[in-house]
Amino acid sequence: MLGPRPRGLPIAPQAPPARRNLPLATSAREVDRQARPIYTVWELTLRCDLACRHCGSRAGRARPEELSTAEAVALVAQLAALGTREITLIGGEAYLHDGWLEVARAISDHGIAMTMVTGGRGMDAEKARHLAALGCKGVGVSLDGLQPRHDQLRGVAGAFDSAMNAIRVLRQAGLRVTSNTQIARPALLDIEPLLALLAEEGIAAWQVSMTVPMGRAADEPEILLQPYQVLEVLPLVARIERRLRARGIDVAPGNDIGYFGPYEEQLRGHFPQGHRPACSAGSLTLGIEADGSVKGCPSLPSKDYVGGNVRDAALVEIWERAEALRFTRDRSSRELWGFCGSCYYGEACLGGCSWTAHVLFGKRGNNPYCHHRALELLAEGKREVIRQVEKPEGLPFDHGRFECLVEAWPEEELEAARALAENGEGFLPSTLRAAGHSDR
Repeated sequence: MLGPRPRGLPIAPQAPPARRNLPLATSAREVDRQARPIYTVWELTLRCDLACRHCGSRAGRARPEELSTAEAVALVAQLAALGTREITLIGGEAYLHDGWLEVARAISDHGIAMTMVTGGRGMDAEKARHLAALGCKGVGVSLDGLQPRHDQLRGVAGAFDSAMNAIRVLRQAGLRVTSNTQIARPALLDIEPLLALLAEEGIAAWQVSMTVPMGRAADEPEILLQPYQVLEVLPLVARIERRLRARGIDVAPGNDIGYFGPYEEQLRGHFPQGHRPACSAGSLTLGIEADGSVKGCPSLPSKDYVGGNVRDAALVEIWERAEALRFTRDRSSRELWGFCGSCYYGEACLGGCSWTAHVLFGKRGNNPYCHHRALELLAEGKREVIRQVEKPEGLPFDHGRFECLVEAWPEEELEAARALAENGEGFLPSTLRAAGHSDR
């Protein structure tokens, strides 16, 4: 069970002003012109009505000089011209932007599929009707555990009930409703009963990821899963996927849950390659921050990955000529290091999720949250653990620094870990004890 927040934790810091007039390359290359952001995630405002303990953006207060409604509507036209096919509006909480409905209308008017992700606290029947009238293609409601743990993680009493009510009013308005779950360590045993509940509520799909140590999540490392716990998470997701598929509900594991273990075909076989491809930030995806800053993925740390601002240059110029957006277009296995540097699958996954690796170690190319990797180490009686060695500074999208250590599996855990890897059922004894259960 989660305890109180650490004293002095900055719940809603003021984001720094946008970095402006960043340098761009003098010209675009063919690879830059061929890449197009078919999917864009747009942080419409950093304002938020929750105070989530795992929030990477430390949302709460608006950014300085967020885009006006007129600027945002004009940006929609640039996105359409650049080839964007779907835009997901996020925050903070997108509906706290004064012009959110006008932006949503502009997206639909340009023939772009419009979706939204919400914590649900202020989502009511009126907002749901507006979204339906605008042709919204779906709304994802975030739920991270059953009521006690969800409310603790989201930092507001009643957050769980609000999210469940949001699912109901959105469905009553005729919208396709999905759910998003970020698995934090204290809520791991909540996930199966939570999804049983959500299936009864009629969700159409479930997107799942793991809590990544950025922003507030880096303030409390104890809420992070350890790398070896992918041995629990991947079988868990696979069990849930089988049950939900039987009910016609899709499951989409995030890029941070990997890779190439025995469930890869079941969970990701629908990709053209038959498995999860390498990071697509800046190749197929785009992230926009509320002040007009542009990066290749909405999750990436702003300090290292913002390539320009739409107040300074046309979006197409930033997309094609900003060095910070080009890294996946130029990427190769030469970037890999650590375990990933010698991995059999290195050429295919290129170290997996860039976001996860960077906020752990300050650079890409080595991601310990990998099922194949955990299984290979388990065969040697070893596992990896992360330890924080540097705290974050307390700003939106910041991160600390961790070290990854290889250790022997404790004798009391090793047999259970091997059984879990073999039959895909149950949890580790330490996980059960932490949740107040006796070992089973």
